[in-house]
Amino acid sequence: MSPKELIKQFFALQEERVKAYKTFDSGFKEYLQTAPSYDFPSYRQLVHDVTQTFNNISNEVIAVETQLRESGQSSIGDLIRKIQLKEKEKLEMTAKFQIAEQNAVADPSDVSTAQEAAGIKLSLQKLVDLIIELLDELKYEAEDILLENT
Repeated sequence: MSPKELIKQFFALQEERVKAYKTFDSGFKEYLQTAPSYDFPSYRQLVHDVTQTFNNISNEVIAVETQLRESGQSSIGDLIRKIQLKEKEKLEMTAKFQIAEQNAVADPSDVSTAQEAAGIKLSLQKLVDLIIELLDELKYEAEDILLENT
């Protein structure tokens, strides 16, 4: 695959990741609505499915990064690696947020659990903003390659 095709593939994978997050988020909200008895089996299946999706995307992104490095595009490979690491951090933080949010819903009178969830949500938003900046940086870095007529 040409560097141009690899970069386009990376952005397509990133779109898949966004869709997976939307599925994860809406499934989590549905799960919270089953309180106080919680439909944990359905949620566990959602977590399993989404984890598989993220794992598959991650493996494909690593392959794209490797091929870009092999074709001499190490600066683009470096940016993809940074994005990949931040996406991993985002997934871990999303799990922490969901636990904190469930705790806040389970005991609305406990102000500290609501504050913890709000703090994690703010950190998560900052992380998302950083990922967006890195994606913009990648678009800028790859602009010449993407504009090539191949």
